[in-house]
Amino acid sequence: MTNKGTPLVEMRDISISFGGIKAVDHVTIDLYPGEVVGLLGHNGAGKSTLIKCLSGAYQMDSGEIFINGNKAEIRSPRDARGYNIETIYQTLALADNLDAASNLFLGRELIGPGGFLNDIAMEAETRKIMGRLNPNFRKFNVPVSALSGGQRQSVAIARAVYFNARILIMDEPTAALGPHETQMVAELIAELKKQGLGIFLIEHDIHAVMELCDRAVVMKNGQRVGTVNVSDVTDDDILGMIILGKNPPQAY
Repeated sequence: MTNKGTPLVEMRDISISFGGIKAVDHVTIDLYPGEVVGLLGHNGAGKSTLIKCLSGAYQMDSGEIFINGNKAEIRSPRDARGYNIETIYQTLALADNLDAASNLFLGRELIGPGGFLNDIAMEAETRKIMGRLNPNFRKFNVPVSALSGGQRQSVAIARAVYFNARILIMDEPTAALGPHETQMVAELIAELKKQGLGIFLIEHDIHAVMELCDRAVVMKNGQRVGTVNVSDVTDDDILGMIILGKNPPQAY
């Protein structure tokens, strides 16, 4: 995949240590609009730590982050949201006892005349955004605890997109989902790409990366092994990068 223009995100020469152990060691990665970049590696490889520097959960020791070509100062999740960066963790952070609309506006509720919650407006907005992302979604008036895994992902993604996310971080979005639910998430990601969002996908599953991602970045022992265009490599190529730290000829 050949990218032109300014990256949506560029993380340059990022390093961060914990107790003298370098969790991320001078790593550079980038992300373009309408692109999905997968981050792979064993547990402890540094991929989640690297991305938490972008989400504001961690502060890097050194390096620079650029958003749309401009240097960004990200010291907290609030700072990250100011740059239209949203994170969808594996746990999804949904309130199980509330319905889709209440979850979408949780902490950012719409208030009507008299200072009361405007439930009608919130449901209307939820139906509108879900219509864009997942037209088959119908369960607007049940607690999200009653939804399937794929439907819960839809609600979490809709919340991020509604509040103007342009950069989405997704942590193993298809983990523990069946084939049908996995396909639903794949369709959601394809729709987000069409809308020009850039997505970092933290994954352990090589098959998910091969299906969902445009590029894959492999990390090992806190360092970047290499980056490949997914269409140019096989599962075994990526497996060799993860296990052996060995780049195929197509890596850069």
